[in-house]
Amino acid sequence: MIKVQKFVVNPFQENAYLLYDETGSCVLVDMGSYTVEEKKEVLFFIENNQLEPVMIINTHCHVDHLLGNSFFKNKFKVSIAAHSDDEFMIDKAVEYGSVFGFEVEEPPPLDSYLEEGKAITFGSSSLEVFHVPGHSPGSVALYSSEDAFVITGDVLFDGGIGRTDLPGGDYDTLIRSITEKLLVLPDEAKVYPGHGPETTIGEEKRFNPFLKG
Repeated sequence: MIKVQKFVVNPFQENAYLLYDETGSCVLVDMGSYTVEEKKEVLFFIENNQLEPVMIINTHCHVDHLLGNSFFKNKFKVSIAAHSDDEFMIDKAVEYGSVFGFEVEEPPPLDSYLEEGKAITFGSSSLEVFHVPGHSPGSVALYSSEDAFVITGDVLFDGGIGRTDLPGGDYDTLIRSITEKLLVLPDEAKVYPGHGPETTIGEEKRFNPFLKG
């Protein structure tokens, strides 16, 4: 069984997730920890629960989701994976950070690529990868059918959807991704978004104003 631990981090109030199972293996998802205190909080949780990080995953490569990549890669000597279509944004992270008024440590390059239908495995668990472009060209969602949850990055939120006015964003593509890849999941599947509170697929099908009609 996969357990999900959330950390709300950095000036963008981004949701970073640590996923782990009974083996002690864990993966760090969108670990955008920025301050020393935010990084220490994650380290304390890992050490206190005797976990072993095996990979860093980015649902997409906007700067608020990359901020902890360099620190945690150096700390745990693990690989970083994201979709190849978002790789171009890594080189722009420092520049984008300066636009918002904060200093960004240059993130390391990707070590491997996430692909549609190619599972991520750790411990005794696996996550299915969905390519869900629209917010960014390489946005992905991570789905566990066994534990009935999906990590949606900035594609789908509680009562909202991702913005599409950033480089590579496209509204029609985003709606198609959500409709064809996410809303077909079971209603009870829990949604862990990149910002804000959790929701479910069923709740978003019924009440999300952007998905009506």
